[in-house]
Amino acid sequence: MSVNIDWDNLTFSLTPTKCMYIHKTDDNGVWQEGEYRPFGDITLSPSAGILNYGQGLFEGLKAYKNREGKVTLFRHVENIRRMNNGARRLAMNPFSEEKFVEVVEELVKKNHEYIPPYGKGALYIRPLMFGSSPLLGVAPSKENTLLIFVSPVGPYFKSGFKAVKLKITEKYHRAAGKGTGNVKNIGNYSGGMLPAKEAKSTGYSEVIYLDAKEDKYIEEVGAANFFCIKDNVLYTPELGSILPGITRDSIITIAREELGMQVIEKKVSYEEVLEADEAFASGTAAVISSIGSITHREREVIYNNGEVGPITKKLYDILTGIQSLEIKDTRDWITVVKMD
Repeated sequence: MSVNIDWDNLTFSLTPTKCMYIHKTDDNGVWQEGEYRPFGDITLSPSAGILNYGQGLFEGLKAYKNREGKVTLFRHVENIRRMNNGARRLAMNPFSEEKFVEVVEELVKKNHEYIPPYGKGALYIRPLMFGSSPLLGVAPSKENTLLIFVSPVGPYFKSGFKAVKLKITEKYHRAAGKGTGNVKNIGNYSGGMLPAKEAKSTGYSEVIYLDAKEDKYIEEVGAANFFCIKDNVLYTPELGSILPGITRDSIITIAREELGMQVIEKKVSYEEVLEADEAFASGTAAVISSIGSITHREREVIYNNGEVGPITKKLYDILTGIQSLEIKDTRDWITVVKMD
């Protein structure tokens, strides 16, 4: 089967595909048998836990096609480990790591015709876990659902790998300490829509959030992890109320082991960031997003004349090179999906 997709003009948006996967628990939280079904709508009670109380998580990962046509996945077992940590935090039962890996690889195979050619994008994989049984009082849903769908997406940067312009917000916070900022709770993301919209209306790509306690320390860039470089030392906010990004962890490892950099995970103040040599954000969608400038109140700091910094570029090239098999994977990060 062939699909009629204009790969050259593919954007980072939804394209319905052949099939998805759905798996539910019984009322005791025990996972039953799952099934692959055609991509389409699902039925939920108006009083479902996800609709009324936001009891839900999501993940994001990609399948790539390299120059030789091999299809690869990047550290996808880490996605279910992170999702299971979130499930425990939101009073849902963890899902089998082995079954998740099996299902993701099978979904890629079943939707193989939707994987963009090399250099044209990736097959984005979106797992969701949520409370699906009807209820009225504030309580954990008895039935949980795992739903995984896929969509071809174009490159996150249509204009190429260029630096973005950001603003530190003092109007909004992303998460509070001891809250759910360290899991991919769906509510974390709806709260960021208005700040992002306001930032874009004034010429910025996104906002940088500060901590909710002191309004001093960097948390995240929108929904991405933050890094900065000063005197060849890589700094990133310590874990706690921020998301333990898989791309973040990969960058830290590459910086230490391949670039020989000192990496410091700590509370990073905005004063330190405004004195840095380079800055960038990381996440699944863009991998690495170089930061060309940061504005705090009336002060704007421009990094590398608004261009991508040299160390940022090295980290991006190494990480994307591993993902495309152009650089040898020595850490078992890559899974080549057998398409037979």
